Amino acid sequence: MMTVNEVSKLTGVSIRALQYYDKIGLLRPTSYTASGYRLYDDTAMETLQQILLFRELEFPLKEIKEILSKPNFDKETALEQQIKLLTMKKERLENLIGFAREIQLKGAKTMDFSVFDTKKIDEYALQAKKQWGTTAAYKEFAQKSAKRNREEEGNVAEKLMQLFVEFGKLKESTPDSDAVQQQVKKLQTYISEHYYQCSDEILFGLGRMYAEDDEFTGNIDRAGGKGTAAFTAEAIRVYCGK
Repeated sequence: MMTVNEVSKLTGVSIRALQYYDKIGLLRPTSYTASGYRLYDDTAMETLQQILLFRELEFPLKEIKEILSKPNFDKETALEQQIKLLTMKKERLENLIGFAREIQLKGAKTMDFSVFDTKKIDEYALQAKKQWGTTAAYKEFAQKSAKRNREEEGNVAEKLMQLFVEFGKLKESTPDSDAVQQQVKKLQTYISEHYYQCSDEILFGLGRMYAEDDEFTGNIDRAGGKGTAAFTAEAIRVYCGK
């Protein structure tokens, strides 16, 4: 675990920025010290790396939060695309430097504006964003949803929320108890059957979203009672061995 001060010194991200990331639900601390100081584990640091890479590509924080919170977010694919985008930006910067040097040598008569064109980078970024929303899990979800009418879709969603009602009834138990872990398995199976194949990795991401996204937290806590979202997230963390 690293304190917020240690994270700030290591990454160059200000403490104020880290506090803001926490406030908007972009990067929540893993836990807190007895004195209330934020603590970050390796998983949180990996998320911060993703945030910083997207920031280097000038993505707004709102878009970054939306991308990272999707259960179908594929880290490896995103990293490949980030490398491609950063390489394209590097090449453009090198061209701009060369162009500026040419002006320095020949004067401002060089009328070449092609080096300022960002069309290729913009087009690739747009395609990448679309792909982040069309992974295998998303396609499977779309296919299953397309086969259901509005009433059936409502029933599926209602039964999903009923699972959180059951989590709420188990809050007096410990997250690692057999009954709670069986409930996590039941949730994972339900998501796989009705939405998309829910691997342990996807389930872990969902757990974090349940606890960190205000909308998800509110809906789950309304179903199962205050604290159900956080309890479910911790039970999922145990289940996934994180």
